[in-house]
Amino acid sequence: MAKFKLDDTDHQILDMLIENTRTAFTDIAKKLQISAGTVHVRVKKMEEAGIITGSSLRLDYKKLGYSFIAYVGIFLNKTSQTQFVLERINEIPYVTVAHVTTGKFNIFCKIRAKNTSHAKDIIYEIDDIEGVTRTETMISLEESINDKKRLMHSIFKEIH
Repeated sequence: MAKFKLDDTDHQILDMLIENTRTAFTDIAKKLQISAGTVHVRVKKMEEAGIITGSSLRLDYKKLGYSFIAYVGIFLNKTSQTQFVLERINEIPYVTVAHVTTGKFNIFCKIRAKNTSHAKDIIYEIDDIEGVTRTETMISLEESINDKKRLMHSIFKEIH
């Protein structure tokens, strides 16, 4: 498959969508002085090329009562159990991120919970998965940076 080439207009459209995925195509068109149909066609092409893969919704977890964050390092009995354990972890909705890693842990997860008691229940649930030998937990005191927008803007500047 040929590499999709982004031109200046594509970059400008992506920059605006990175800032707010809900920006109306008509608003983008006005700012770029092109038709809304052109914006639509270009976004569609970027979706078809796999550059844009949906849009996301940002929530204020604090306001929803889920401000407690912990990171859980998981040690497995055997690395061959990784996929099985990941499938079980995926059934726990409070595990928001899971990485297969090198180094100390086989799997590293981020969990969101209501409070320490709720986090304890989630960690026990992870601990009870067949193949998990033990876990090691780090409590987040504050999520100081969680901004994918800066990364996306930097990537597009590099390829521009």
